[in-house]
Amino acid sequence: MISRRQFSQALAVAGMAAPIVTATAKASTPMWGPIKQVRAGLLDVGYAEMGPADGPVTILLHGWPYDIHSFVDVAPALAAQGHRVLIPYLRGYGPTRFLHARTMRNGQPAAVASDLIAFMDALKIRKATLAGFDWGARTACVTAALWPERVKALVSVSGYLIISLAANREPLSPQAELGWWYQYYFATERGEKGYTQNTYEFNKLIWKLASPQWNFDEATYAQSATAWKNPDHVAIVIHNYRWRLELAEGEHRYDGLERKLQARPVISVPTITIASDFDGPNKSGAGYRDRFTGRYEHRILDGIGHNVPQEAPEAFTRAVVDASR
Repeated sequence: MISRRQFSQALAVAGMAAPIVTATAKASTPMWGPIKQVRAGLLDVGYAEMGPADGPVTILLHGWPYDIHSFVDVAPALAAQGHRVLIPYLRGYGPTRFLHARTMRNGQPAAVASDLIAFMDALKIRKATLAGFDWGARTACVTAALWPERVKALVSVSGYLIISLAANREPLSPQAELGWWYQYYFATERGEKGYTQNTYEFNKLIWKLASPQWNFDEATYAQSATAWKNPDHVAIVIHNYRWRLELAEGEHRYDGLERKLQARPVISVPTITIASDFDGPNKSGAGYRDRFTGRYEHRILDGIGHNVPQEAPEAFTRAVVDASR
């Protein structure tokens, strides 16, 4: 059992006292009001919005298996500081829907990043600060690498997350491979069927494994779990992980983008990367430091798991504010 004690985060943040994080997280009521919808590219995107309409734009990007409620505390904090905050549901989550039934349910990162550019175009946003974790951080990294003119600044949990298919062919240590057990499970028909039948229980297990010191309550989990009832969720998740192992093809429309991404492009926009306990031996950030060529800072959060914005909202908010200055 995880104790209910409070513990301090060690933050490499100049002039910022380490916030106290409570081991038990209770559901917060979203302050962003009704979810909006906008047609953008291939999708009808559901998104939350907070803050002044004329404020500098910050787009917050969630991961798997999470949703926009990862930012339930971050979004109002940024809005209070004058940011126009947008939090879209990624393809396969919540009320986001494909406009056409025949569109491939594609989870490759180039497709998700293209969704983000289409979302910005639909809302007539020329430039924004991007901040996210997991799939959201990967989407932000891809966007910053391919479309730097659209990105004011970047906050990326776990650092440089642009996938190299060539590197993915090489085995890791047995301990590291163990952490990717679900990727191999999803590679099988049994895994697809299991995830379809047991999405709620499966994703709760992932939450616990990825954030072992975060003692979230049932209401917090249930708040996010509604997003996985999206009819395309399983297909998007399964395709994403199979594509990474080259067990599923992407779409030719993204071939040009993929060629650029497979060259491991540098990211030139101002960036703050965040590492947590989830990153294990990569916590120092040394392995990807050379991929960032602009103004750069790396921050380490001890005692925090994968869902950084929900587990450490003060630290995540400060990183967004600092990066966007």
